[in-house]
Amino acid sequence: MKSLKETSSPSGDTLKDRTLERLQELIVTGDLVPGSKVLETKVAAKLEVSRATLREAMIRLSEIGLLVNLPFRGTYIRKLDRVDLQEIYSYRTGLEKMAFQFCWDNRDLVSLADLQMRNDRLCQRISENDAYGAIMAELHLHNWCYELSGHSLLLQSWERLKPNLQFYFAMHQKAHERAGPLRESHDEYIRLAKGESLDEMLLHLEHHMQQGLKKTLSFLDAPN
Repeated sequence: MKSLKETSSPSGDTLKDRTLERLQELIVTGDLVPGSKVLETKVAAKLEVSRATLREAMIRLSEIGLLVNLPFRGTYIRKLDRVDLQEIYSYRTGLEKMAFQFCWDNRDLVSLADLQMRNDRLCQRISENDAYGAIMAELHLHNWCYELSGHSLLLQSWERLKPNLQFYFAMHQKAHERAGPLRESHDEYIRLAKGESLDEMLLHLEHHMQQGLKKTLSFLDAPN
């Protein structure tokens, strides 16, 4: 694996930013097993960063809930349970419905073309069997309505939720034994987002968000 220090960053991200992103990837893809203790020396060596830089990233991931600090025991990778998944599902559904209500009248040809481009990028990642890339592309697709909503608090809530959704999507992929959603899974979502009926879009969101939840819960309940 290429060192984070050697990785080019055209967006100007700092080493701290890249460490945070790579640590998230290790958690989401299961390289760091849920419930396991974070061995700082080992992980810092894997990422080729100092323990101080790693700890900054760990503090951030603890704040957003991907890591759990246990007094006198250390830091552990979070494990999602049924309640966590159900809360993520219900909260995400409510947020996205609100985002569409705010963004609906802001849609234009440019924004709708952008939405289609995001879906095309997701399909490309799926075709490449890029599991983590598909997760990020799917989140970028759903990011669209929040960006377009013009509602800063709504966007902030979505940004706080996204790391937990990364974890959920990774479990969803494992439950379905595939790298990302089906290529056609967002066809109806895109069609309705470009359409004329907000009510139909909101009804679809309930169904769309629920897809895979039951199977993911079954996967969580299955014996290891």
